[in-house]
Amino acid sequence: MRSLLALAFLPLAACAAIPGRAPSSMLTDWRSVATGNDRERLSEWRKAFTEALDKARKGGHGADIDREGALLDPDAAIGPVPVANGDYRCRVIKVGAKNDGLLNFIVYPDFRCRIQQDGRLQRFTKLTGSQRHVGFLYPGDALRQVFLGTLVLGDETQAMRYGSDHDRNVAGWVERIGDGRWRVVLPYPHFESTLDVIEMTPAP
Repeated sequence: MRSLLALAFLPLAACAAIPGRAPSSMLTDWRSVATGNDRERLSEWRKAFTEALDKARKGGHGADIDREGALLDPDAAIGPVPVANGDYRCRVIKVGAKNDGLLNFIVYPDFRCRIQQDGRLQRFTKLTGSQRHVGFLYPGDALRQVFLGTLVLGDETQAMRYGSDHDRNVAGWVERIGDGRWRVVLPYPHFESTLDVIEMTPAP
């Protein structure tokens, strides 16, 4: 039992493997890595985006949405996608409450993120915050890349293997929306919101 439990977790620096498959840094086709649920979430990104914005506007956050400009415009992707390796400032916005009683619009202060090369892929790591995304960027289409990873919560120091816990899986589209500005669009996250958007700008 101990060995099985150990296989469910990986240190943050080694969060690369899929249970029963080759390390994800060796697989460059995201469709061969993503779970069925994540493929569905990614395909419904526009539906999630519009639903989330509608909920937030009905909740009185129209001015907040407009203030964010391209960041919360579903059609803001301008390509090409590639994100340079290095450290980034990441700002998370949660839009559209998943359940009654939750807030429809939350903007968090800047966190620290890092993009680094790992084999044939780039790895994304959110270094600070209570919900920390860890995973890989895969080739997507002409405008965007695909992010597949997991959530590290609270004071945890290890990331679960992608695919080992449905609720921890995260999936999103990585898009360039301006000079030195990218976003990760996460449709239908398993916690709290209808849409999460991570804004990425190079750290000074």
